[in-house]
Amino acid sequence: MARITAPRPVLRAAVKAYCWAYDVDLAAYEVPEPGFATFDSFFTRSLKPGQRPLDPEPDALLSPADGRLEDAGPIDVGSRLTIKGRSYSVGELLSDRWAASLYAGGQFAVVYLSPRDYHRVHVPVDGRVRTVRHVPGTLFPVNEIGLRHIPRLFARNERVVVEQVSALHGPVTSVLVGAIGVGRISLSFAPEVVTNAGRHVAEQIYAGQEGPMLHRGDELGMFHLGSTVIVFTGPGSGLTLAHRPGQRVRMGEALWRRVTASSEVRL
Repeated sequence: MARITAPRPVLRAAVKAYCWAYDVDLAAYEVPEPGFATFDSFFTRSLKPGQRPLDPEPDALLSPADGRLEDAGPIDVGSRLTIKGRSYSVGELLSDRWAASLYAGGQFAVVYLSPRDYHRVHVPVDGRVRTVRHVPGTLFPVNEIGLRHIPRLFARNERVVVEQVSALHGPVTSVLVGAIGVGRISLSFAPEVVTNAGRHVAEQIYAGQEGPMLHRGDELGMFHLGSTVIVFTGPGSGLTLAHRPGQRVRMGEALWRRVTASSEVRL
């Protein structure tokens, strides 16, 4: 329904009602002169240039999206982590036990995108793509109710995994997690990857230097309606979280900073 081309007056009324209900300010976004062609084009709207400046520190690992930092913390030596009091293994979230070992002793962060947020996802670090993986699954809600009542929620929902290799941070993975009303996830650098488009999305593994090089702040993909992004970093990166869980973050802000003896992160 979101992709149906509706009469302009009907669509304008729907967009206006949505903006009122969720307090969406369109001033920061690119709005086509005749208006949005579909509700999906409104939901996946792009920002005007300069709206999300990137953190100037080149070794800061950026927030991939606008939203709320739902949770963040360490990954133990067994490649397990705890999100909202529930234990997960990195292997089940990535659907790859070997890749999970790369993050033992590292860190994770969960950014939740609410209905009011900008729903394009961006690249947190400079790095070449090593793997793109589509993990089929359910589409349970990822809000507070879902997190509280559905065991292993993030490991059960459909998701797209993008693994990068960063010269500064080592392995970094972004996981785009689907949810109720979010039956479609697309990747901007790999247009053939679109979930729930009537075909299975196969895993793509790049050898050596064959994978596409993505730069921090580049568009990674988008949710056709909203959801959650989980970011994993490896051990020994020297990164410290730049926000407390529960705080709002914006794409381009530092999610983690590298702390040295002469620097300090103030929360």
